[in-house]
Amino acid sequence: MRVGVVAHPGYAALGATLNRVADYARSRALELRYEASLRPFVPDFPSLARGDYDSLDLLLTLGGDGTLLRGARMVAPYGVPILGVNFGHLGFLTSASPEELESALDGVLAGEMKTDLRMTLRVRAEGADGTLHASYLALNDAVLKGGVARVIRLGVYAHGEEVGTYSADGIILATPTGSTAYSLSANGPIVSPLVDCILATPICPHTLAVRPLILPADETITVEVLPPSPELVLTIDGQEAVSLAPGDRIVARRSSTPVRLLRFPGQAFFPTLRRKLRWGDLEERDQ
Repeated sequence: MRVGVVAHPGYAALGATLNRVADYARSRALELRYEASLRPFVPDFPSLARGDYDSLDLLLTLGGDGTLLRGARMVAPYGVPILGVNFGHLGFLTSASPEELESALDGVLAGEMKTDLRMTLRVRAEGADGTLHASYLALNDAVLKGGVARVIRLGVYAHGEEVGTYSADGIILATPTGSTAYSLSANGPIVSPLVDCILATPICPHTLAVRPLILPADETITVEVLPPSPELVLTIDGQEAVSLAPGDRIVARRSSTPVRLLRFPGQAFFPTLRRKLRWGDLEERDQ
């Protein structure tokens, strides 16, 4: 089995954890490839290059949700399953704690882990004439907002029909997976990952009647930057960004590329929701 490893280099225990992964790989005859930024920790192992993605059997992410999101965009086009080990604060998308690292890998090798297929978005940034500025894959969301504290105007369209003009700080186009991320902070709904849909959540709208929308997954959503808005920034999963000017637009639709997240048997969305977001009574919050 060939395993790719990506990690957040800022965690104090990362070096020791990478050595644990290396020891485990030697004992199970696994082939490891580490992303280039981890070479100082594991100089004896080959680096993970873009050309290796399609030959991976597993991607192991060591970090928080941000690390998993970055890894997901790397390997999703190749159908590589992802096992996330949480070294961050929330870790809503990750499946294992640092203490469960070896047992989680045992589950993968034994074929006991469950696979969640998570919907993604294909997001295009275009000029007024349809010229492509950039194209992205988003597991969580695409966020369009200003770089300065000014109200912006956005024309929102769904399936070619006008939804309306938003005067707001911005808009979030999210997947069900992203419904528990930035969209939730902007008063968007929580959506089960079993429901295929696209969320359009305004950020601080200046009209109270403008509310979050839940749209069918097969919709094409277009958001046009209207004057006199300043230059805006489109951010994908909080990590990739491109600037847009009045007249530019973003076009988002369901991608044909899902993300494969591995989890322990018995792990489910709502128990994780209660534990991570502290729902339920006090006794359950302490677990």
